[in-house]
Amino acid sequence: MATQMKPRIECSAEEWEARQDLAACYRIFDHLGWSESIYNHISVRVPGEAGAFLINPFGLLYSEVTASNLVKIDIDGNTLAGNYPVNKAGFTQHAYFHRHLDWAHAICHTHTTETMAVCSTEHGLLPTNFYACNFIGQIGYHDFEGVTVRAEEGDRLLANLADKRILMLRNHGPVVMGRTIYEMFLQTWALQRACEIQCATLAMGQPIHVGTDVIGVHQRDLGQVQAPGGAGYADFQAWKRRIDRIDPSWRD
Repeated sequence: MATQMKPRIECSAEEWEARQDLAACYRIFDHLGWSESIYNHISVRVPGEAGAFLINPFGLLYSEVTASNLVKIDIDGNTLAGNYPVNKAGFTQHAYFHRHLDWAHAICHTHTTETMAVCSTEHGLLPTNFYACNFIGQIGYHDFEGVTVRAEEGDRLLANLADKRILMLRNHGPVVMGRTIYEMFLQTWALQRACEIQCATLAMGQPIHVGTDVIGVHQRDLGQVQAPGGAGYADFQAWKRRIDRIDPSWRD
C-alpha cells in the first residue's frame, strides 16, 4: 500500500486521516459502480470539530475526489474549507442527520439501480436472501417528497429512521449511516448485494421467504463472522489496497 502523504492543506492529523478515508471511499464507490455522475454524497464528521463534516465537491466525479479537495462545511451551511460548492440536496439531508444523531459519524446516499428499484416497490426489501436477512427489521422507510432541499422534511426523515441506521427513501434510494466509515461501507455493500439478489430472484419467479425465527438466529450470529478491527474495517482496508493499485491519487 502507498505510504501516508503529509497533508497538502492546513488541517489536523486526525482530519487528514478522515479526509483520506473519505476520498478512498468515494473511489471505492466509483470502482464498484455506485457513483451517479456528479451527484449523490458520502459525508464524514471532522474529528474534534463539533458540527463540521466533509463532503464531496459539487461538480466533480467520484473518480476525481481527493483528500485535499473535499469540502469542509458546518451543519448551518457555512463552508469552512474548500474551493468548490456543495450540492444543496446533499447538504440538507446530511447536515440534518449529523446535527441530530451523535452516533452518525459517516453517511452515504446512493442511486444504484438495484437499491432504487427495491425502494420503488411497495414491499421494499424482502427476506429472500442471505444479505437481506441481515436487514429485516433494521430498516426505516420514508415516502418520497421530491428532491431533498427543504429543511422542514428533516423532522419526518428522522421520525421514519427512528432507531434504525438505514433509511430507504421510497421511489428514491437508500441513506446508510454508521458509527465509522468502515461500518457504513460494509452496510452499504451488504445492502447493495441484498437488492441485487432480490431483483434477480423476483425476475425468475416466486421467491422463498425466510421465516422470522431463522432471521432472528441469523442476525444474532452475524457477529461471530466479523473480521478483526471492528465492523467493516478489514473490508474497507482491502478495498483501499485495490484502489491504490489502480490509482493512488485519492491520497493527494
